[in-house]
Amino acid sequence: MTDAPLRYVKMNGAGNEILVVDLRGRAERVTPEAVRAIAANPATHFDQLMAVRAPGVPGTDARLDIFNRDGSRAAACGNGTRCVAALMMDESGRDRLLLESPAGLLPATRDASGAITVDMGPPKFGWEDIPLAEAFHDTRAIELQIGPIDAPILHSPSVVSMGNPHAIFWVDDPDAYDLARIGPMLEHHPIFPEGANISLAAVTSRETIRLRVWERGAGLTLACGSAACATAVAAARTGRTGRTVTVSLPGGDLRIEWRESDGHVLMTGPWETESEGTLSLTAQPVG
Repeated sequence: MTDAPLRYVKMNGAGNEILVVDLRGRAERVTPEAVRAIAANPATHFDQLMAVRAPGVPGTDARLDIFNRDGSRAAACGNGTRCVAALMMDESGRDRLLLESPAGLLPATRDASGAITVDMGPPKFGWEDIPLAEAFHDTRAIELQIGPIDAPILHSPSVVSMGNPHAIFWVDDPDAYDLARIGPMLEHHPIFPEGANISLAAVTSRETIRLRVWERGAGLTLACGSAACATAVAAARTGRTGRTVTVSLPGGDLRIEWRESDGHVLMTGPWETESEGTLSLTAQPVG
């Protein structure tokens, strides 16, 4: 394995910290140890690392390997996919891309205003698809609570898979809870055999939702695109909103449409490039 310096671009999508490394034409293997070392460096700290590789499926433009800051793999990262799409569109001059991810094929488009939309595919609601450790035939609200049985702090979340598992607790004020304390307990609750992203959601109108997220493998983040998608879908599915909403997270707003024609979830939102440099997958970043 070569240890030649590898170029990185540090970005954010609605505040979600994203580190993009281009491994097209290179053979390096990304190890959990390397991911954790890169995340520990303040210059390259991230929520998700997006490793861009040569396409594996005919007709696609690139394959994405996605890592959380703890070294674990993620199947989906909407904000990271949008950041990668922005870089590749600028590189190619094209306004349409098809990216391969562990969660499936993700079309990305850029409109005349420059806004990029990622088609995150259809959600899954079956308990075995999320997955849950036991059968729940109605995943709009499952039996799960934290706190005293007669006065739980949180209870009855909606659960959805957007390529990764999500649990959404409906609350009046997402800021009224110590999510840094509650999040890890719920992420690793036995009902979630693969862990879960934990969201606190307040529906503020038929078109708007406030959201805070504890991300599986990353912790508290300023934004999580797949959680925004899961929350929008769950809100519409439970009659709280319509199928198109603006989800406001601490880092910014995401526009989510659960398209009626085919059930796909479309996510549109901002991105920024923060810095660039080089790093090694076997050492600390060098610039």
